[in-house]
Amino acid sequence: MARVLRPIGHEDRLSIVDHLDELRTRLFFCLLALAVAFGFCFWQNHALLHALNRALPHTSSVAGQQGLAAVPSQTAKLRTALLNSAAADSALAAAPHASQAERQALIQAAQSLTSAARSLPTSPPVQEKPITIGVGEPFMTTLTVAAYFALLFALPVLIYQLYAFVIPALNPRERQVALPAMVAAPVLFLIGAAFAYFVVLPPAVHFLQGYNSEQFNILVQAKSYYAFEILTMLGIGVAFQLPLGLLALQRIGAIDSRTLTRNWRYALVLIAVVAAAMPGSDPVTTGLEALPLVALLLASIVMLKIADHRAARRAAAEAVPPLRDGLETS
Repeated sequence: MARVLRPIGHEDRLSIVDHLDELRTRLFFCLLALAVAFGFCFWQNHALLHALNRALPHTSSVAGQQGLAAVPSQTAKLRTALLNSAAADSALAAAPHASQAERQALIQAAQSLTSAARSLPTSPPVQEKPITIGVGEPFMTTLTVAAYFALLFALPVLIYQLYAFVIPALNPRERQVALPAMVAAPVLFLIGAAFAYFVVLPPAVHFLQGYNSEQFNILVQAKSYYAFEILTMLGIGVAFQLPLGLLALQRIGAIDSRTLTRNWRYALVLIAVVAAAMPGSDPVTTGLEALPLVALLLASIVMLKIADHRAARRAAAEAVPPLRDGLETS
């Protein structure tokens, strides 16, 4: 239990059996964290499905849903009719041939009609829901959504268990690099997933659902719609690991800041290819997916310049003592 709560030290010596036992224990805790997260997500599946349905357009704004889109127009017609009736009653109440009792009754009727007309909503905000095909699709789709969110919520625990198992093989200097990377990886992933949910998905879904909608009877299948959303969030979350990947390449000496600066055109082409390979091949989704990658590329260039500068200073500092020793010996 103590080994699961804390990493093994670099100086500890374990046998192969001890390493396998530690791996088994950490895998058990990973599965336990996934099971707990899945139970919670399945319990709150209504909230998760409602959050995913947020990107869908409202029925009043979808021209293809003739039956549902007729509701706001019928409500508007009823509202207009009530207001016209109220105006007619008010006009009759002002007629000279009407008695006092008839005038009073017409005024009360006009007031009631006006109040009823004002209480009717002009455009009821009914949110569209995806459809399911088949007997078991609602249940299986709910399980799939709960599983994806369980993986997302259990990610910090999984990252920690991976770090704790790998860290004994690293020396203290390598550990100083690995620890910030292990902390930054889930944070960047969550930032990328949140960016996809709040920035990319709403305009992308609206564009894809509304394009040429007057020519189609648009029905959104739950399985494909949720897969599109989840894969988009996962893809952008993974793409947000770009700074860590470039930093790792810089650490092993494969690239430096000058390499990225000289080849920025090729980097932009590669970003365009990656964005096009993500879910949603339309220009709106691809553009929204490519913009943060360009920003991350620029931030990575700045980060690598700082890393190159620190590496140069460290190399200069390490080269000074041997030079002094040589001078003293001569």
